[in-house]
Amino acid sequence: MQFFQFTEDQEMLRKSVKEFAKAEVAPKAAEWDEQDCFPIELFPTMGEMGINGIFVDEEYGGAGMGHVERAICIEEISRYSGGLGIALMTHHLGMSAIYDFGSDEQKRKYLPELCAGTKICGLAVTEPGGGSDFSGQKTTAELIDGQWVLNGRKCFITNHNADASVITAVTGVDERGRNRLSAFIVEKGTPGFSTGRKEHKLGLRGSVTGDLILNNVKIPESNIIGKSGDGSKIGMACIGEVGRAGMSAICVGILRGCLEEAVKFANERMLYGKPIAKLQAIQLEIANIRTEYEAAKLLLYYAASKKDTKQPATPDFSIAKYYSTEAAVRASKSVMNLMGGYGVINEYPAGRFLRDSLASIPSGGTSHIQQIIIASNTLSSFKA
Repeated sequence: MQFFQFTEDQEMLRKSVKEFAKAEVAPKAAEWDEQDCFPIELFPTMGEMGINGIFVDEEYGGAGMGHVERAICIEEISRYSGGLGIALMTHHLGMSAIYDFGSDEQKRKYLPELCAGTKICGLAVTEPGGGSDFSGQKTTAELIDGQWVLNGRKCFITNHNADASVITAVTGVDERGRNRLSAFIVEKGTPGFSTGRKEHKLGLRGSVTGDLILNNVKIPESNIIGKSGDGSKIGMACIGEVGRAGMSAICVGILRGCLEEAVKFANERMLYGKPIAKLQAIQLEIANIRTEYEAAKLLLYYAASKKDTKQPATPDFSIAKYYSTEAAVRASKSVMNLMGGYGVINEYPAGRFLRDSLASIPSGGTSHIQQIIIASNTLSSFKA
């Protein structure tokens, strides 16, 4: 296997986004976290940089790059703010449903403004009955007099205040008696479509998460994405690769934050007349954090490069997501151990890293779900 290496253009992109993140994200990340404030004002700037539409063709207003570049952008932003990272990730998630499965008319109508950051996108799949039981959704859509009428409730929806939400709903039953789902674009301000409660989250604050309520919401027949019954295919494709890739990138960013903060503190904190970086116990902690970061980074970018070369990558993203989220929790705890009392003071980012890492585990499928996916793929692929 050839060693994965970033191209010169990818390194230039990383430098550009890193400079943006240090200037515009780092100084305000703690405030966004404390106030749970969504910095929507940054999306037009990210649009000008090509971040919002990084994987979208130029004809629809995007940057025409790929998913490796997308991971670079999310990693650099999440180094300082996992909340902004997941808001951007979810923006991409809804866009990918339109871009990968929508009609040309839908792409031309929605993608330019979403790429520009003048409008925000989201994907609404999860319901109160559970997120992992995809076919068990209760939200319905019925075609009446040339309009789709939607009723139901979605919960734990990041960007639940989005201008355009891709929503899955039951439109029938298959031959085995299971729900047939379809995917729809629903615009903010449509009568009967409203936001419910906003969740008070442990971590990934700085993104808004909450309920979406659909009460006899009427949308044009043309707002269905793909064909009736394509909802499961669309939703699982978006979550399985775009969603889990994004969550992996967020945690790779957190891991690098852990590493850099640990090195900075170890070099500056004096004990017995010398920096604690000279202590072997501290060096072992830093070695562990470095290993977690490098392993998670390679898993993420390997999977993203497979997606960009049109190879099946869903199991690879499950591996990356499972490892990176759990590794970020371990590394965050290591940083807090290394920092002692300072680790629990909110002037330092260690506590935010830990909370953001923990909140990353359920998003896009819990660690148990990822293990089931990995095991299923392994049992079928590694037969003697």
